[in-house]
Amino acid sequence: MGAVIMNSSVSVDGFIADGNDDVGPLHDWYWNGDTPLTLGDDQHADQDYDHSGAGGRFRVSKASAEYVRPVWESVGVIIMGRTLFNLVNGWEGRPPAGEHVVVVSHRPKPEGWHPEASYHFAADVTAAVARAQELAGDRVVSVNAGDVGGQLLAAGLVDEVAMDVVPVVFGSGKPYFGRVAGQHLLADPHVVVQGEGVLHLRYKVRR
Repeated sequence: MGAVIMNSSVSVDGFIADGNDDVGPLHDWYWNGDTPLTLGDDQHADQDYDHSGAGGRFRVSKASAEYVRPVWESVGVIIMGRTLFNLVNGWEGRPPAGEHVVVVSHRPKPEGWHPEASYHFAADVTAAVARAQELAGDRVVSVNAGDVGGQLLAAGLVDEVAMDVVPVVFGSGKPYFGRVAGQHLLADPHVVVQGEGVLHLRYKVRR
C-alpha cells in the first residue's frame, strides 16, 4: 500500500487558516513564480482549489515546481473533512491531485452532487484510510491537515507529515495538527526545499 501523507500550507506558528477558515496569504506562493506548476493539458492545471479566491493557473518558483509536480503525480486519493468539502464544494468533483476523494463525515454525499465524481464518504478516520488505500493501491494517500489529519495522526495512521511553511504569523486559527493529535515524535526532515515565499518540509512519523 502507498504511504499516508498529511499535507498543507501552514503559517510559521502552525495554522492552516484563521478562525473564519480564511487562508489569507498561505497559498500566495502558488502564483508568485514564473514556472507553471502543471504542464500541457494536465487536468488540474487551471483549477483554483485552495478556496482563497485567487484563481488562475499556478505559477511557482522553479524549486517549488520541481518539488510539487512529482508529489501531485504520486497521489491516488485525497482524504478531507466535511468542513473543507463544504468550503470548496468538493472542488466541484475535480480534486487537485489523484482520481478519488474520501470525505470523513457522518453525513452522506449531497443528493445529486456530481454523480460522476469518485467521491466516497466514511464515518470515521479508520474507515476512511481503509477505503482510501483500497482505491489508491500503491499510490499515495494525501490527507488534508487540520482536525481530520490530527485524528489520523493520533490513531497512528499517518506515515509522513509534509508542510509548505509560509512566512506569516496568524496568532490564532485552525491548527495544522487539529486539536486532538497529542504528542508525536517526527524524524529529522528528509526533504527541505526553499521555494519563493515557502519552505517545503517532509518528516517521517516515528513509530
